[in-house]
Amino acid sequence: MDIRPILFIDSGIGGLTYCKDFLKRNPHEEIFYLADRENFPYGQRKKDEISSILTALIEKILKAANPKIIVLACNSATVSSIEQLRRHFPNIPFVGTVPAIKPAANASRSGKVGVLGTARTIEDPYNQNLADECEKRCKIIGIAAPDLVEFVEERFDSATKKEKKEIVKKYIDIFRAEGADTLVLGCTHFLSLLKEFKKGAFPFIKIFSSLDGVTKRIEYLLDENSGALRAEKSFKPVNRLVLTGQGSAKTSWKSRAKELGFDLYLSDEL
Repeated sequence: MDIRPILFIDSGIGGLTYCKDFLKRNPHEEIFYLADRENFPYGQRKKDEISSILTALIEKILKAANPKIIVLACNSATVSSIEQLRRHFPNIPFVGTVPAIKPAANASRSGKVGVLGTARTIEDPYNQNLADECEKRCKIIGIAAPDLVEFVEERFDSATKKEKKEIVKKYIDIFRAEGADTLVLGCTHFLSLLKEFKKGAFPFIKIFSSLDGVTKRIEYLLDENSGALRAEKSFKPVNRLVLTGQGSAKTSWKSRAKELGFDLYLSDEL
């Protein structure tokens, strides 16, 4: 039995969708969710800068919480830093979130795959490398959507159904005009609008995400070596949601923590 927490890291609320999906299947595992609001958004930062930020944060959390698995619940953080972090912290397993390009490419009939993400993710050669590994040779149509990241982070909770529908439609229309018939949501923030994307894109474009794959990968690591990293099902976890930075952000996160049943902290309270 290993009751250490699993650490999820994102610059904001994007990774919460992944956290919720994992907890739905594994409610007895303890979670430490870090929302690095001080450095939001990662997607507009340089590759080396993201790596430096994450290295410093993880070193601090290893001392405070000693996590057994680290989940980079952010596509920008993953494509920029996961290999460097694995080398820097060789004794702890990392799980990344990368755009689900392979299944989208395999499902495409038009040979055109849309990828919606941050500038950091879209510009990274990792995406084309994933496409090149597929059996089908597809054209990747990448679009950076910083306004959508900001919308989810700052306005999602208060936005109307109409506002959510309209901001999603704008991007669906672009990809339809380009001839894409599959669309990868390549930013964890966009999973908050998954229903809107699926409804707005149907039946012309099929939506793909890494949500299920990430949960299965965490479960695989937990189950290795006869479940050495698993907590017993009788274990009652105390889950934490931790914010970096100060100010009004703490107020807006209280309802999210309450909804999840997590204890809320600022990073300097650890």
